[in-house]
Amino acid sequence: MLDKLLGGAQRLSLWMTWLGGTLIVFSAFLITLEVFLRKVFNISLGGADEISGYAFGVATALALSFVLFERAHIRVDALLGAIPKALHPFINLFGLVLLTGFALVIVVMVCGMVADTLANGSRSITPMRVPLAIPQIPWLLGWMFFVGSGVLIALTAIRQYFRGDLAAVQDLIGVKSLDEQIEDETV
Repeated sequence: MLDKLLGGAQRLSLWMTWLGGTLIVFSAFLITLEVFLRKVFNISLGGADEISGYAFGVATALALSFVLFERAHIRVDALLGAIPKALHPFINLFGLVLLTGFALVIVVMVCGMVADTLANGSRSITPMRVPLAIPQIPWLLGWMFFVGSGVLIALTAIRQYFRGDLAAVQDLIGVKSLDEQIEDETV
């Protein structure tokens, strides 16, 4: 059951990353069009920067879980080589729990912000007057999925540890080896 959930979450995270990437590409085209229209015709679409800012925030939140599955988040692992290998699963799990806990704090805070936005009908203070719930809700969903993915990965790693499958724990939450990083670059 846990493996099915983890596999489904990993596939969904890929789709969410593609959606986020599409938002970034859309933003690039929108800004390019804005610059072209300003330069050539001295007119502005208005709001391209605002829309791009929302798109960037949402795209980032949507991609967080995929990066977690790929073990690509920035880590400070300079001391890992000096620590006995037997402790690596615990250190990696501790790091995952801290990262997921930090994301949970963000989710709790953003839930309150979105609730206030919805209760007050808050809008941006720009000429577009965008209802702020429109970018905030998908942003929140991306963070929530990140927390859920972190919990799934942690539970799976704990289960694999107690089964004695340390290689699977390493493959799930450990620092990527140099060979894995090279392989990722060539794929």
